[in-house]
Amino acid sequence: MSDKQGKDKKRKDDHDANDNAKGKKGKKGKAKSSQSNARTSVATHPRARTAVRRAKGWGGLAGFAVAAYASYGAHLPLVEALRNALAAGIIAYVLAWACAVAICRQLVRAELESVAERFRQAREAAETSSPDAADAPRTS
Repeated sequence: MSDKQGKDKKRKDDHDANDNAKGKKGKKGKAKSSQSNARTSVATHPRARTAVRRAKGWGGLAGFAVAAYASYGAHLPLVEALRNALAAGIIAYVLAWACAVAICRQLVRAELESVAERFRQAREAAETSSPDAADAPRTS
């Protein structure tokens, strides 16, 4: 084996080890199970993920449009107006993302607390029902 092939193999092995450490699938398609560390986040919540994606898009477009209109109103050359609009669109995109994530994080947390409270109430209702009533014969 040449020196170059040895270095390439070592680099590939290091890359695979990093992927496995991050929980990515290896060659055999086996990823580490994250069931024990299952956490709900904005990225894994389907409605929150969609809302953040939508907010980013509309925020970027709105920032671009407002800056383009303001630059056009200031009689700037087209190239400068578009440069300003692009910069404003990028800034608005990032701001929309940050706001949407902050809002959706609170909504996801509230939804999880609501579900936990419903399960808690159902469990308490099941515990308070008398077990003797289930054993008693029913009269019809």
